[in-house]
Amino acid sequence: MKPHTRQVQIAELIQQEGEVSVEHLAQHFDVSAETIRRDLALLSENGQVQKVHGGARRPRLIVEGSYAERQDSEAAAKARIGRALADIVEPGETLFIDTGSTTLAAAEYLAAIPRLTIVTNSWRLAERMAQAGSDAAIYLLGGRYNGDNAQTTGTLATEQVRAFQADRAVLTVAAIWPDIGAMDASFEEAQVARAMIANARSLTVLADHTKFGRRAAFSVCACGEIDQLVSDPQLDRQNRDALTRLGVEVWG
Repeated sequence: MKPHTRQVQIAELIQQEGEVSVEHLAQHFDVSAETIRRDLALLSENGQVQKVHGGARRPRLIVEGSYAERQDSEAAAKARIGRALADIVEPGETLFIDTGSTTLAAAEYLAAIPRLTIVTNSWRLAERMAQAGSDAAIYLLGGRYNGDNAQTTGTLATEQVRAFQADRAVLTVAAIWPDIGAMDASFEEAQVARAMIANARSLTVLADHTKFGRRAAFSVCACGEIDQLVSDPQLDRQNRDALTRLGVEVWG
């Protein structure tokens, strides 16, 4: 059995059982304990399992760090995703765009697309696009202001989303699993995202490879609802194929 195939099966077994020992996995796959430890180390790095003494368990739900921490993470991948998004969006489109370090990385590329209308709860995104010389008509949603993310959320924000109809919702997520869906670590952000999806003709999700195989507490959508998923070249073939089978167009 190839290592990648074994690692996929290990992750699935741990997901089913909750927690499994190194000894049990070594016997199950007929390999050495050291081989299993290497597999678990890789799966842990990817966020697919949580290592514990003598084995591994289901990963904990993702809790996102501060905006500054997220902005520095996978910066090159986010820039690539931003460029790819600009290849998808057509001049004159109306876009919902939520708050996130990945959508912010796309701002300068979107700024070059003429005649956009953008509805967003991200004050940083609006400012970044204006500084980049965008001619877009930008509408900022009101609501409860969060200084760290420079965003608005809450009932006011979701109600104002419903005053618009968009060609496309462009969203970032904290976690994504093809069999489970796209998830967020914030209840308020997930509420805004769901409102945007409900009022848009199509859905484009931006997610670098590190977001896959993780879980977060609040559901955003099933993966089958996603029209385009924009990621980076490090996204593995298994996840690409799983999304394609669900009808998702994968970019990057």
